[in-house]
Amino acid sequence: MVLREKMNAKMGDAELVAGIQRLKQEKDIVVLAHFYVQDEIQDVADYIGDSYQLAKLAKTTPQQTICFCGVNFMGESAKILSPGKRVIMPDIKAGCPMADMITTDEIERVKAQYDDLAVVAYVNTTAETKAHSDVCVTSSNCLEIVRSLPQKNIYFIPDINLGSYIKSQVPEKNVILHDGFCCVHHKIRVPAVQEMIEANPDYKVLVHPEAQAEVVALGDVVGSTKVLLDEVKKNDAPGYIVCTEVGILHQMQKAAPGKEFLVPTRTQTCRSMKRNTLQKLYDAMDTMTPEVKMDEELMQQALRPLEKMMELSLNLVR
Repeated sequence: MVLREKMNAKMGDAELVAGIQRLKQEKDIVVLAHFYVQDEIQDVADYIGDSYQLAKLAKTTPQQTICFCGVNFMGESAKILSPGKRVIMPDIKAGCPMADMITTDEIERVKAQYDDLAVVAYVNTTAETKAHSDVCVTSSNCLEIVRSLPQKNIYFIPDINLGSYIKSQVPEKNVILHDGFCCVHHKIRVPAVQEMIEANPDYKVLVHPEAQAEVVALGDVVGSTKVLLDEVKKNDAPGYIVCTEVGILHQMQKAAPGKEFLVPTRTQTCRSMKRNTLQKLYDAMDTMTPEVKMDEELMQQALRPLEKMMELSLNLVR
């Protein structure tokens, strides 16, 4: 193992990419990458998307091993939805601070305080949190699902910013907020965005709803990472002010190479996502480790709110 690591350390990016492509075939591996990981990993991945898109896609791919380039709750979701497949990650210690901001004790405390309550968990949560929730949501389906729930009281966890956005859109519900937040989106500030708007009045402002309400209010388009990317593909604006993690710029630039993309702050980078590297990806595929392993009972409990989300989403489409 030590010898292999020393040999791998000497490999350049081109050699790593070639090795990754070879290992895909030799070991029947599909590589999934979140929009926020490093550009070179996006380029070598078989599929790129947001966390839930990829977890759902993993279920349908023919490969029996999934290598998920993202943060650990994403690997968990892929394993929960595809229990018969092996799930490995380049860096299984890459975590999500927001996902860790909610505890099961807090959830149970709120459950005890309210009748007619639905616990709605953002998909960006740990398996343990999902297991204590009634339904999961993504940033693209959260409004429709919350509106469709029969319960009057909604405990939205853990993101206070996405929760506040939902609360503003569904006044008929009593949305109870947790105080978690995404460290990246929470740091995007109104003055920086306004300064860019004043300097570029023809540019469209794209905002992820994990940003604070004051920033969301400035958005021409507010939505999930995929929604923002789709907007770039179809809109004819000369440029965009992008209020989400900078990793999405790689796909936006591919989608609209003649456009300019600006980010308001230098802190729009998720360090956890950037822990995924080509070297770690190659090593994970080479050794088939680290592997996502979960307790069977926890997987079954965490599957329920994910299945509920899929059921509600399907009914909403009809």
